[in-house]
Amino acid sequence: MKFKLLQEFKEFAVKGNMIDIAIGVIIGTAFNKVVNTLVKEVLMPPLSFMTQGNNWSNKKIILREAILENNKPKVEEIAIGYGKLIEAGIDFLIIAFTVFIVIKVMNSMKKKAEDPKNETVTTPKNIALMHKTNELLEQQNQYLKSVLEQKAK
Repeated sequence: MKFKLLQEFKEFAVKGNMIDIAIGVIIGTAFNKVVNTLVKEVLMPPLSFMTQGNNWSNKKIILREAILENNKPKVEEIAIGYGKLIEAGIDFLIIAFTVFIVIKVMNSMKKKAEDPKNETVTTPKNIALMHKTNELLEQQNQYLKSVLEQKAK
């Protein structure tokens, strides 16, 4: 059983699945930095400006004030930080919209690549072969119909 699991893992890694996942994680991490910068440095300043300079990340509902003793908190403040939730929501919307656009573009490129009649994009060999096979089968069916029609007369 131990060797079977190792063999399955080897097949998984060799097929490229693990490499694809690793590439996805690396690109996702880099993309996260871009989105964070976009939200914090590009989108949030105008929103803060529209709210008279308030910083959204600092917005919170205080449930209990902190109690200080000798300038040190004796009792910590308890607050609901809804500003960070707003920032996270904006992050999510930007990421979701960007992924939607990327997938939409990739799907349109895929449709063009899979269209055997589109001469502007080189068709993958397996798609071209399937198209050619389909054409041959249609020709064969037409021929067989004509032969059967002649025999019926």
